[in-house]
Amino acid sequence: MSDPDLILAIDQGTTGSTALILDRELVVLARANREFAQHFPQPGWVEHDPEDIWKSVGDAIIEALGRANVEATRIAAVGITNQRETSLLWRRRDGKPIHRALVWQDRRTADTCKALREAGHEALIKQRTGLVLDPYFSATKLAWALDHVEGARADAEAGKLAAGTIDTYLVWRMTGGAVHATEPSNASRTLLWPLKGKAGEGRSDWDLQLCELLRVPPAVLPEVRPCTAAFGSTKSVPGLPDGIPIHGIAGDQQAALFGQACFTRGQAKCTYGTGAFVMLNTGSEIVGSDHGLLTTVGWQIGDDTTYCLEGSAFMAGAVVQWLRDGLGFFKSSSEVEELARSVNDAGGVIMVPAHAGLGAPHWRPEARGLIRGLSRGTNRAHLARAALEGIALEVTDLLEAMAEDLGAPLQGLRVDGGAAANDLLMQIQSDLLGVTLARPTILESTALGATFLAGLGVGLWPNKEAVAATWKQDRQFVPKADPATLAQLRAAWKVAVDCA
Repeated sequence: MSDPDLILAIDQGTTGSTALILDRELVVLARANREFAQHFPQPGWVEHDPEDIWKSVGDAIIEALGRANVEATRIAAVGITNQRETSLLWRRRDGKPIHRALVWQDRRTADTCKALREAGHEALIKQRTGLVLDPYFSATKLAWALDHVEGARADAEAGKLAAGTIDTYLVWRMTGGAVHATEPSNASRTLLWPLKGKAGEGRSDWDLQLCELLRVPPAVLPEVRPCTAAFGSTKSVPGLPDGIPIHGIAGDQQAALFGQACFTRGQAKCTYGTGAFVMLNTGSEIVGSDHGLLTTVGWQIGDDTTYCLEGSAFMAGAVVQWLRDGLGFFKSSSEVEELARSVNDAGGVIMVPAHAGLGAPHWRPEARGLIRGLSRGTNRAHLARAALEGIALEVTDLLEAMAEDLGAPLQGLRVDGGAAANDLLMQIQSDLLGVTLARPTILESTALGATFLAGLGVGLWPNKEAVAATWKQDRQFVPKADPATLAQLRAAWKVAVDCA
């Protein structure tokens, strides 16, 4: 029988759950994905059935093991990464959820957040947690469920309920209810965990003042352990033998930064998915933002905490989907690159992808998408190229704001996500930022982060330096555009953003 030498990475996302099996050389032996239902009971409400999530994880594990054709006993550890902020409560005695999970997109507590802002509480919350008062985060979701499920608040106060983000729920299920725990990257997205909090055995650094303010009883909250700590071992998990250790957990964007081996201060990654998600490592320093960015925990390994700045643009790959589905420019999103390459430039056209408003550093939710500079000569190719330039320009705004907050220029950027496969977009991004972009061979950096954390925890890799050595580059993009042309594009972009 072979010694355990594989990692099972679970990437529990918003629309589906993915299981990957990798070896220590980062060869992906198998991958499986299972989607699950989304529930929209009212406008602005988004829910997931926890049983659907659990089934999707189990089915993905079984399929991945079958495809890999390996014995489950070869799995050395399980790593978990997850959609952040989505949260739920369940009964401790039998593990039954008291309500569907409220998803990060859910806006039902907007009025609660508004009332807290008007009462003057936002400055305290930002100072303690690095976050803003928004329904996006977990605390007001938990309070809503406690208020709207009969008897829930009394049961919570009596210690009969457990609460958590999705990682916590999966750990509970995967250990047969033996472990109720999370780690700092997920805890830091609840509005209840202080940036200066430390995870560790026998500690409870949840902010009791914020728990009282946001009406979440501390009795429901999980223990917080370092990201590579032991989180129990498997019991009655579909497809897996009992006793496999769970050894690495991080929220999806932090996991992506870790998966990109961005371990030193000033390193950054951008995930190009439906939106664009940027994180920059600020090392051991908590860096506040003057540009509306979030300050958050990256990870804690042992007693050492790494912090980050985070910002997101709402539309990235979604712009290409809009060209495909809304305007019928092409049948497959991958065709946008060939179409955009068929012209040398966008012909003076600027597209501001503000279809869902503008996020950081602009923070203008009322803004809307804009196309400026049309002429009789404008064709589909010009619009396709303008769309790619618009994505790159909004990411440039984000990263330049981060560099200003950090007080140091950006040294480079590592990229991942589906749209990072677009070579033209990556070249435009490199040109605009004036730095080298590095694209890895594995674009699923979230799952890779969970793999690295679990492997560190169980000893497949001895340290972060060994992890960094396994990271493999697919391609590098070096700035090569004419500075005068770029300056003209940046000036036109600024005018267009002001009009959006």
